[in-house]
Amino acid sequence: MSGSGPAPRPPGEARPLIGTDVTALLEDSTEELYESAPCGYLSTLMDGTIVKVNKTLLGWLGLSREEVVHRRHFADLLTVGGKLYHETHYAPLLRMQGHVGGIALDMKVADGSRLPVLITSAVKRGADGRPLLIRTTVFDATDRRAYETELLRARRAAEEARRQAEADREQLREALAVLQQSLLPAGLPAVPGVQTAAYYHTASPIQLGGDFYDLFPLGDDRFAFFLGDICGKGPKAAAATSLVRYTLRSAALHGLGPEAVLSALNSALLERYGGGDPRYCTTVFGTLESEGQSVRVLLASGGHPPALLLRADGRAEYLPTPGGLLVGAFPNASFTTIRTALHHGDTLLLYTDGLTEARTGESDLYGYDALLSFAGELAPADPRTVIDALIRLLVSFGDGLDDDTALLALGRPRHCGTALSGTTAG
Repeated sequence: MSGSGPAPRPPGEARPLIGTDVTALLEDSTEELYESAPCGYLSTLMDGTIVKVNKTLLGWLGLSREEVVHRRHFADLLTVGGKLYHETHYAPLLRMQGHVGGIALDMKVADGSRLPVLITSAVKRGADGRPLLIRTTVFDATDRRAYETELLRARRAAEEARRQAEADREQLREALAVLQQSLLPAGLPAVPGVQTAAYYHTASPIQLGGDFYDLFPLGDDRFAFFLGDICGKGPKAAAATSLVRYTLRSAALHGLGPEAVLSALNSALLERYGGGDPRYCTTVFGTLESEGQSVRVLLASGGHPPALLLRADGRAEYLPTPGGLLVGAFPNASFTTIRTALHHGDTLLLYTDGLTEARTGESDLYGYDALLSFAGELAPADPRTVIDALIRLLVSFGDGLDDDTALLALGRPRHCGTALSGTTAG
């Protein structure tokens, strides 16, 4: 037999609401909705006297209805700063516009604490347009204020970290600049009958380079010079550069010739760095000695780009240095000394590969042919003129110059009897 009525509901299941029930519920809950809303409500007269306030806001502030209604003004619920802002900005703006929304203020809580809130107010007007009441909605902004405070704290911390990092980088740059300068001569000595000029380009202010050069007296009117490039960058390269400079100077001052000096350096590098962290270099070493109306030059190279000679007659040529292997790479490396002479108007240029390996396009390198052509257009030129022209060339490479570059130029003046002194740039 089939049932004629609705199936029984399980125990505890709520009876579904029908239309009349919903209407009754809404009518019954209007006041409850106002009193227990998730936000605060209050109404004030136009002078600010509170005439109505809901239970939610009273609970937040720890006050009773009797303490507030008809006894306090809205501004009385605010902190000193909030009251000042209300009187000078909020209330005048509300009178002009009739509506103000989303203003952040602090309200006083009975226990002495502060409640961050966002308030929105609107003026209720009568049929004749006269303002009657001010209705205000109050939202608890504690979580928002905490978020904003944390965000501000994080922003300040990030800014402080940025400033500290910048200060650390500046300190690092200063320290590295001092260390880099310690690996270069403070100036070039005066060489009788010879003009000198030098320049050092640092590719990165926060990374030590391995390029080096020097010019120093040997006694008896003889001078030694060298220029080179240690593999790698950073503190290890700087330590190796210090060893190279010390070894070259020491070997030269002991009276060794150019090829013997490079052999001594080769042994020193292999002894110091032969245990798994090899440090080799390319370098050119030479001596200067007056010889009549010219200056005799003895030169040996260890895997270094060829020296460039700008002649007084306008020619430019590379000096071949056969048999020169990387210094510090092979136990039995051999080196060969070549001889040339600087006559009046001649200039000898030494450089590191930062110059020839500068990028002039996507993948094009400046190269030796371009350098030879550049020198040919300069010749004849004294050392200072050559170095200044090369500095301008380096600047023209822009971002294509991404390696340290050392330049050293030595030359005889065009006229004899000129008093000369060493100069350096960079």
